[in-house]
Amino acid sequence: MRGVVFDGRRTEVVDDLQVRDPGPGEVLVAIAAAGLCHSDLSVVDGTIPFPVPVVLGHEGAGVVETVGPGVGHVRPGDHVALSTLANCGTCAQCDRGRPTMCRKAIGRPGRPFSRGGEPLFQFASNSAFAERTVVRAVQAVRIPDDLPFTSAALIGCGVLTGVGAVLNRARVDRGDSVVVIGAGGIGLNVLQGARLAGALTVVAVDSNPAKEAVARRFGATHFLASAEDVRGILPDGADHAFECVGRTELIRQAIDLLDRHGQAVLLGVPGAGAEASFTVSSMYLDKAILGCRYGSSRPQRDIALYADLYREGRLLLDELVTETYPVEDFAKAADDAHHGRVARGVLVF
Repeated sequence: MRGVVFDGRRTEVVDDLQVRDPGPGEVLVAIAAAGLCHSDLSVVDGTIPFPVPVVLGHEGAGVVETVGPGVGHVRPGDHVALSTLANCGTCAQCDRGRPTMCRKAIGRPGRPFSRGGEPLFQFASNSAFAERTVVRAVQAVRIPDDLPFTSAALIGCGVLTGVGAVLNRARVDRGDSVVVIGAGGIGLNVLQGARLAGALTVVAVDSNPAKEAVARRFGATHFLASAEDVRGILPDGADHAFECVGRTELIRQAIDLLDRHGQAVLLGVPGAGAEASFTVSSMYLDKAILGCRYGSSRPQRDIALYADLYREGRLLLDELVTETYPVEDFAKAADDAHHGRVARGVLVF
């Protein structure tokens, strides 16, 4: 079968991948569409250290082919969107409704794939850039059959992360002010999360002026090319500032833009050893810096909710898909994503 493999030096679309059958509590899914997220590119450029060789991709949707023993919530033929959380469901964090904090869901890559007899790692417990993948049952969330796969795929990462950061982590309230630094795939979902939450002033900041129209469509009330101009709109600062790029100087800007009792939410991923600085005395007016993993989401609940919001016309998904590519055109899709030409490119099988 076809898939996108990174061997530590180069990325290649291959056609001789194999994947094992699902075991107890696992599901085999035929991938129909998979979004290309910057996290995939971050594995290739070394920003996210990951063992190789690895089958890339982590934002996918498709059809259940077979299920292993003990799986009852999905069955063959079901349409599903995939999450990256292979959480155990039984630890203290899972029991508290915090699956993103489950230690079994973090940094334990399996190797269900093989090529020429050599095992390959699975990225983010998912590897959606393959015609078929095996995931834990908890990662497969049933979606309505009328939801396009190209749109459904994006729920599993970009939407869960961006919208979830607003609703679950920051808990933006009606009338709040929000600044979003970076209007890429994650930033656009933060913008529409702020819209759903009822934020009054939503400022998108991006150096690319071509992104203004789409940022406003997703919920921005203002668009700026530089965070230095935010005080002209919010002289006292923002209630919430989301950094969606992953650059330490922008993290500092997000913190500096906060009003009293404001909070900066970090969504962008800088290098593993990156350090950011801030003025400590500026934090004593009840300000906060919040890390956020995967939108603090509960995928079985949130993916179904976002699918319903999409069907009601309240959540934009189709508008996120700038272009679709056959998987063989991965190199073009990656180049378009790297240069910011797309909100989201989607690979299709």
